[in-house]
Amino acid sequence: MPNFSTVYNRRNTFSVKWDMLDQIYSLEDTSDVLSMWIADMDFAIAPVIKDAIHKRMEHPIFGYSITPDEAKSALTNWVLNKHQLTINNEWILFRQGVLPAMAEAIEAFTEQGDKVLIHTPVYPPFTSIPQNLGREVITCRLTEKNNAYEVDFEVFEACLQKGIKIFILCNPHNPGGKVWSKEDLQQMAALCKQYNVLILSDEIHADLTYKPFTHTPLLNAAEDVSNIITFFAPTKTFNIAGIQAAASIVPDEEKRKTLEHLNMMRGAMGLNIFALTALQAAYEEGESWLEELMDVLSSNMDYAVEHLSKIDGIQVGKPEGTYLLWINYRGTGLSEQEIMERLLTKGKLALEPGTKYGEAGDGFLRMNCACPFETIQEGVSRFARALD
Repeated sequence: MPNFSTVYNRRNTFSVKWDMLDQIYSLEDTSDVLSMWIADMDFAIAPVIKDAIHKRMEHPIFGYSITPDEAKSALTNWVLNKHQLTINNEWILFRQGVLPAMAEAIEAFTEQGDKVLIHTPVYPPFTSIPQNLGREVITCRLTEKNNAYEVDFEVFEACLQKGIKIFILCNPHNPGGKVWSKEDLQQMAALCKQYNVLILSDEIHADLTYKPFTHTPLLNAAEDVSNIITFFAPTKTFNIAGIQAAASIVPDEEKRKTLEHLNMMRGAMGLNIFALTALQAAYEEGESWLEELMDVLSSNMDYAVEHLSKIDGIQVGKPEGTYLLWINYRGTGLSEQEIMERLLTKGKLALEPGTKYGEAGDGFLRMNCACPFETIQEGVSRFARALD
């Protein structure tokens, strides 16, 4: 089994997380800045994935490749065993990532000027992708309660009545770490069906939930799945975002045909041979690695929550899912600019400002805890030093 305590130097590896700090945070010198912002892990990948790629590389030819049925079956078996979700292989459309798959669906099933609904705060591309496609984004603000988010269903229904064509759901929620209950999902699905709204359900963090919480796929909660497209990917779970692989799960045959036609119009290709190899290995043999990972992440979260909560003006609770902490600093009285300046110049710590996730994120910071415990300790220490 891998050693989750090893600290790897990722600088000068073309890492967005470590080699773009100067551009992201407008810093001249980032050599002493600790990077805990973007959502990828500082852990080595599962050995089974590395071994599978090595084995494929033993054959010296990497020509055009087909998508093996075994890769699709690996995904269908994974979601069945992990999430009790039954899907058919023909429902699966492999894509290079969740975001390209999401953009494809928005382009396929809406026109310019159409309205797309999102919850806020939420992962920034939920806003930028529809806007870049010329769609109007309507926001439904989540309700804050006890360091967690809830849906105000009166507000949600009122938003749906504005002529919404697509609702993009983040399940589990990023950045808040909310694992939506089956009841919440049922109500969202029923209302969207009532108002003839297509749901795009981003479930990329589905495998990263903490006990006693469990992920409920929207496809398991909805009575009618014909208006649902779900996105799964091994990239967050197994830390292989650089090997681009994801899947659109499309139960409705006509919608699948529409997406495939758009894909052909673009001249888009399938997954490359290494992405298919990594995906299949992860889903067939990666369960034991994931179990150990979740223990490590849970311990990291417990430590960070315990010690950050001791800092005056800071409120933070353990998320139900994801490896991302959503830290409420409103009690400090500091503006976002002030706290970011303190973190970067005094603490030498790079976190994400909450307004990146919309106005509803004002007063929050996002912290990535998917790293060795040594890094968590150092990050918490730097956070405290920045606010001292």
